[in-house]
Amino acid sequence: MQQIKHIFYKELKDYFTSPIAYIVISIFLLVTGWFFFMAFFLSNQASLRSFFSLLPFTFAFVIPAVTMRLFSEEMSIGSYEVLMTLPVSLSDIVVGKFLAGSAFVAAMLLPTLAYPLTISFVGNLDWGPVVGGYLGAFFLGSAYTAVGLFASALTRNQIIAFIIGVLVCFSLTLVDKMLFFFPQSIVQVVGYIGADFHFQNISKGIVDSRDILYFASVIFISLYGSALAMTEKK
Repeated sequence: MQQIKHIFYKELKDYFTSPIAYIVISIFLLVTGWFFFMAFFLSNQASLRSFFSLLPFTFAFVIPAVTMRLFSEEMSIGSYEVLMTLPVSLSDIVVGKFLAGSAFVAAMLLPTLAYPLTISFVGNLDWGPVVGGYLGAFFLGSAYTAVGLFASALTRNQIIAFIIGVLVCFSLTLVDKMLFFFPQSIVQVVGYIGADFHFQNISKGIVDSRDILYFASVIFISLYGSALAMTEKK
């Protein structure tokens, strides 16, 4: 646990000492803020539905940009070999990097709390879906962080890691909206794979164990894949 904590603090510090992190946060806030306030003034409703409906697509692009360096940078500059000489296991490194990425996503979401606070002053906001939406956003962000970490473990090139991460995250976001392409016999199975389906369930204020299990499974499979990919490179 001490080793995981050390990796976590190191990676989190690296995030906030890099200008890229602030650029990504700024882009995220500009995009979500623009679409949220535009939809809010057009619909004239005290609701964050537009913000949460857009979030999976925004995350599918932003989070791979945040995670692409986690392993790729280590391998390209040779610091991964130095890291492996320290008394830490590969699983400690993977978990520590994942937790740091998830914490950064949570920090990225923190300023968006200004949206519901603003709405609450001008309308009667139902806080149940808001709490559910942010809980779902954290689960979704953590799952996409794990996917991005796996993509970063596959290659030394950060751009390639970003492209792989975006492709996988967008596929998970869109798959439940493309069910008409699949045979009826597997529609339910394919629909379950869709991340947006599970996120929207939680964002309605309905916390179902099946949705939690889905995000936990994506995280576990991605982290396990990251560990296998890095084992091959040792």
